[in-house]
Amino acid sequence: MNIEVGIDIIEIERIRDVIERLGDKFLKRIFTEHEITTCKSRSAKMMQCFAARFAAKEAFMKSVGLGMNGLNFKMIEVQNLESGKPLLKLYGKAAEVVKGKIVKVSLSHTENYAVAIVIVYENSLKNL
Repeated sequence: MNIEVGIDIIEIERIRDVIERLGDKFLKRIFTEHEITTCKSRSAKMMQCFAARFAAKEAFMKSVGLGMNGLNFKMIEVQNLESGKPLLKLYGKAAEVVKGKIVKVSLSHTENYAVAIVIVYENSLKNL
């Protein structure tokens, strides 16, 4: 049985500061167009949305144990089902390193912090 876990927490204010300072340059380097559109549509909770997605990308990198080694943030995209449940859509090397495995993500935030946890496990454990 092989289960990998990554977790990340970030202060909303850190994300707000970098977005205010760098604007679209930062957004386009870290987030996909889908994520930018999603978060901007949540005007009152936009910074929490960006922070939670940033935390999810960091948590994924921790779960696979590669850090930024060969990965970039845009290879990891947070999407939501109609129910609101988040999921990760992976591209390139991010998809390759978890091929045949199940990837789960959970996000949460308060006014000041966003947190994400990512769990990666073998397909044979799909009933977890």
